[in-house]
Amino acid sequence: MSRGSGVGGRESARLSRGVPVTPEPVTPETSPGGSAAETAVPETAVPETAVPETAVPVADGPAPPKGSSGGRFRRLAGAVVADVTPLRMSADYRRLWSGATISSLGQQMTALAVAVQAYDLTGSNFSVGLVGLFSLGPLIFFGLVGGAVADSVDRRRLGMITSTGLSVMSLILAVQAVAGLRQVWLLYAVVALQSGFFAVNSPTRAAMIPRLLPAEHLPAANALSMLSMTVSMTAGPLLAGLVIGVWSTQAVYVVDALGFGFALYAMWRLPSMPPLRADGATGPAKRASVAEGFRYLRTRPNVRMTFMADIAAMAFGMPRALFPAVAAAWYGGDAKTVGLLAAAPAVGGFVGAFFSGWLGRVRHQGRAVIWSIVAWGLAIAAFGTTRWLWLGLVFLAVAGCADTISGVFRNTILQVATPDEMRGRLAGVFTVVVAGGPRLGDFGSGSIATLTTERVAVIGGGLACVVAVLLLVLRWRGFWHYDARNPTP
Repeated sequence: MSRGSGVGGRESARLSRGVPVTPEPVTPETSPGGSAAETAVPETAVPETAVPETAVPVADGPAPPKGSSGGRFRRLAGAVVADVTPLRMSADYRRLWSGATISSLGQQMTALAVAVQAYDLTGSNFSVGLVGLFSLGPLIFFGLVGGAVADSVDRRRLGMITSTGLSVMSLILAVQAVAGLRQVWLLYAVVALQSGFFAVNSPTRAAMIPRLLPAEHLPAANALSMLSMTVSMTAGPLLAGLVIGVWSTQAVYVVDALGFGFALYAMWRLPSMPPLRADGATGPAKRASVAEGFRYLRTRPNVRMTFMADIAAMAFGMPRALFPAVAAAWYGGDAKTVGLLAAAPAVGGFVGAFFSGWLGRVRHQGRAVIWSIVAWGLAIAAFGTTRWLWLGLVFLAVAGCADTISGVFRNTILQVATPDEMRGRLAGVFTVVVAGGPRLGDFGSGSIATLTTERVAVIGGGLACVVAVLLLVLRWRGFWHYDARNPTP
């Protein structure tokens, strides 16, 4: 499912329970300054999903004696807590994840700072709302086009270009704030450009992950991405408020620029990633096009279902736009209550990502997506029935947890069942769905609440989400039987 603008990774240390895929030959991928021994591997000698030479698992030391309390605790932790094996086994993936986490935190901080500055300049809620409108258009357009570009060029180089662009945009925001230009149109222009760079950067990074890790570790890597995202969504606004209160909005923009500088360094340290063709050769057979990606998606029902299921969840079951009215009418609260309602799904998502060690053992990942979305819809409907704030927050947290689990498996199916030459384009579609789905939900829930009541909109939307996803799986039943050991798109 989707939240904001953005997009994820997860893994499992259990190699024997992974997802076998057909190896695809790749060219040697070495970081700048790599040794001659590293670059001497023949082009056809390394399968695409092979662990890079630097990806040697780090030993945890001698195992505790069998039956000891320490051994039982470690086995329990390994089965429940987020699996960090991808971070330990691949230095390249560790750098990519760390750079994405830091830059995402900076983005969330900047989003709040831009809203604060726009309101200070205009005193208008409408002007603040226009920030989202100016970011949505470039996000959709460049999300689709950027995915095609990521399938046509070296992904490392493209990632460096877009990370540089994002860093420059943050610096421009800092400069205009320090200079006191006080031009809201300049904010809109920078936000639009920033959104365009992000829309290309996000699918590029997502398409890199299957080149850095074997398939059996992708569920864990996707869970780690979800963990990173939920931490950023929760901590980013809090840190931004603190920095603005102690210093200023200029300081937030500078922090964001430094974060993208770290992401740029992480990209520079990655190996070269030229696109691969189905025949194993380097480079696309022809110029990658957005239309070709949609044609591929039309003939791949399981991959297509990952998008359709998420749209059903967000378009019908996203009550975010109603939080201000709900906070006042149901709980007699104020802006602080709205903040609690908005934060609860992110907190639940963090819990789901943190205790995700078991996800790598799930074989029928299509069923996991369906059940997660059903849980999301039922939790949203339950939220609409309660007038106790603490219970409402619990239901929203449960929904956020289910959303994270769904996102882990949808991303894994997309990465494993899609050939490398299509991953960028489909990751671009994923970015658009993640960004656009909640906005459809905002429009739908707001419209229904205007015609009826907030209670009808929330409860009806949650139940409609459940009905919609069940109808989808009845129409495309192959998704229910999707087997991670035999992935078919």
